[in-house]
Amino acid sequence: MAAPASVLFVCTGNVCRSPAAELLLRDLLLRRGADDVAVSSAGTHALVGAGVAGPTATLLRQLGVDASGFRARQLRPQDVGAADLVVTMTREQRAAVVRAEPRAVRRTFTLLELATLVQADVEPGSRGGPARGPAPTTGWAQLPAVATANRGLCLGRLDDVDVTDPYRRPERVHRQVLATVAAAVETVARAVPPAGSR
Repeated sequence: MAAPASVLFVCTGNVCRSPAAELLLRDLLLRRGADDVAVSSAGTHALVGAGVAGPTATLLRQLGVDASGFRARQLRPQDVGAADLVVTMTREQRAAVVRAEPRAVRRTFTLLELATLVQADVEPGSRGGPARGPAPTTGWAQLPAVATANRGLCLGRLDDVDVTDPYRRPERVHRQVLATVAAAVETVARAVPPAGSR
């Protein structure tokens, strides 16, 4: 049996956006019965050992996702090197990841960029014709290649690809950010067929 693919989410403090993405994707994969991907997160300036920020943890709990065992950790070059897919929350974080590990350039995307790129593969008319859908053999480790191949389909749609940092901001900002992250994670996950159907 092949080793599971690995997805690494990255934000600044690793207490709001990236843990939300990690926990939401884990929950989604659990519900799909998928065990072929390892999901983690880290921060470029992590609040090491801290739990998920209160408002985000509360909102996750309302979605049925338990964040109580989560602890923030600092991003290390070896984490990036080991990941098949690195997903940041901003272009600045994407640049920081690539500076730390230049070989990760082709497998590092912002979350909103990745969601846009993989969605281009399934949207009707994305190439002027019917939807192609993801290749049947596409798995998590191959997702960066699919996303990169779709860049030309998304010109002009990749300008606003940063997810706002809600840390120490009002609850409504956490709610908006979590909704954005959840929708993007769902879009990305939908682009990868369950392991049994590949």
